Order: sequence, then C-alpha cells, then structure tokens
Amino acid sequence: MPDPIRIDTLTPVDPGGRVVVPLPMTAHDRRRVRRRLEVSDGTVLELALPTGTALGVGQVLHATATTAYVIAAADEQVLVVHPRDRAEAARVGHLIGNLHRDLDVDDDGTLVALHDAPLEARLRAAGYDAEVALRPFRGRAPGEHAH
Repeated sequence: MPDPIRIDTLTPVDPGGRVVVPLPMTAHDRRRVRRRLEVSDGTVLELALPTGTALGVGQVLHATATTAYVIAAADEQVLVVHPRDRAEAARVGHLIGNLHRDLDVDDDGTLVALHDAPLEARLRAAGYDAEVALRPFRGRAPGEHAH
C-alpha cells in the first residue's frame, strides 16, 4: 500500500487537463475532515483539516501533475419537490429554511433537501408533494447553517 498523502490545508486548484478521480461523499461525510480515504485508484488520502472545515462539491482535495481528486456528491436519501411556480418554490424554501435545513436547487427549479421524517411530514401537511428519492445532494448537512 502506498504511503498516505496528508492533507492539512485546502488550496484552490483548477483540475483542467488532469484525469478527475471523483471522491463521492454524502453531505455528512463532507464535514468529516479528520480521517483516511482510500480512493478507487489505490491512493490513500489522510485528511487532517481544521475542525469546522466543510468540503464542497467540486472542490479539488489533492492534485498531481496528471490527476485531480475531486469531491463529488454521493447518492443519499432526499426529499424532492417540483414547485409549480416561483411563489410555491419560495414558500417551500421558506419552510425548509425555517427548519434550518439546506436546500439544493436543480437547474429546472426542482428543490432537494436531505430526507428526515419530520421535514417530510411538514411538507406534506403544508400540501406539497415531496417525493423520497436516492440521489446526490450538493447542499450542506444539518448543523452547517448560518444566519
């Protein structure tokens, strides 16, 4: 097994021209910044980032001359809402935000939030059709919100 590559700081890197090796992580995993990652190509990354660091989807974690190791959103259980119009999107976003949950918005206006039973119940009680699905979530995990 190769020696682990220790990562204790993040510096912006453009992956352009390199082979991209995706590192699929759930929203919760993107908050776990002190651990070992065994990558699909056999590389071992040893994360030693400061507490409170949050990894973002698309962020390059490590790069060599030929390869970029990039954070990707892993499939996880989410709630998906297809608002009928902007006003409904705003109401759904407000409801989700009041519960201190993050929201991911697709290019087509679809709203995606991490699944939890109380949130699903609140959406349904408010009359919104919330579909439970397994798909990537690019937002932040609970506990990462700010006012």
